[in-house]
Amino acid sequence: MERSELLKKVRKIEIKAKGLSQNIFAGEYHTAFKGRGMTFSEVREYQYGDDVRDIDWNVTARQNHPYVKVYEEERELTVMLVVDVSGSKNFGAVGQSKQEIMTEIAATLAFSAIENNDKVGVILFSDKIEKFIPPQKGRKHILLVISELLNFQPENNGTDINLALKYLTNSQKKRCTAFFISDFLDSNDYYQSLSIANHKHDVIAVQVYDKREAKLPNIGLIKVKDAEHGTERWIDTGSRRVRQAYDRWWYDRQQVMSDTLTRSNVDLAQVATDEDYVKSLMALFKNR
Repeated sequence: MERSELLKKVRKIEIKAKGLSQNIFAGEYHTAFKGRGMTFSEVREYQYGDDVRDIDWNVTARQNHPYVKVYEEERELTVMLVVDVSGSKNFGAVGQSKQEIMTEIAATLAFSAIENNDKVGVILFSDKIEKFIPPQKGRKHILLVISELLNFQPENNGTDINLALKYLTNSQKKRCTAFFISDFLDSNDYYQSLSIANHKHDVIAVQVYDKREAKLPNIGLIKVKDAEHGTERWIDTGSRRVRQAYDRWWYDRQQVMSDTLTRSNVDLAQVATDEDYVKSLMALFKNR
């Protein structure tokens, strides 16, 4: 992409994302994520109305009087954007491409984070870790992130969610909030990696998909190509049996993803490329 075109796209996304983060998401983001991490502050005598779960039994036993632990909200969080840059990101038969939607979502989350004085870092992955951008603050850093998301060319086209989750777990020593933005087109079981990652961090899944991936149109014989593996094949979409088989495949795949996230206690927002992602993100924030 030409530098002038890239700068124009970055600026356009900045204006939209910054506007959304300031006018719509700032309060919801703060409520949903700020204060989820708490640090120990002090011990004081129990007062009427204190939560009995905060009683420090060791101090209480020594003083022969109930004492409670006092915590304070962690004012500064680290937000990690774990973004899928595999070959399937370029698909977009209905509405924008998945890459464009992923970039806008990531930018909106990033600006919401810096509005709340949080650091933002990025992990770009395919079936390898393509790029790691350490967490930092500030507009200049966020514009760098947007530029990378728009213009980054991955070395590989496959998808390995397990690898990305393990890298997140190992690379971030302190607890962070991680938005895992992907189409989740990975046939491997990533339950264990996701459970471990969400135990250490606060992981939120954002699935971006195109409705043409969910349902085959009845348009006769077509040639399709797997964007991640490069294989090609002819499919007769005029066959009801073929369309029904595809519907079952999509349903089963979605069910496996949903079950994996539920078992791992990970929240999910789903965004179609032809729909307004603002509604999905708002619903996610309000449900937390």
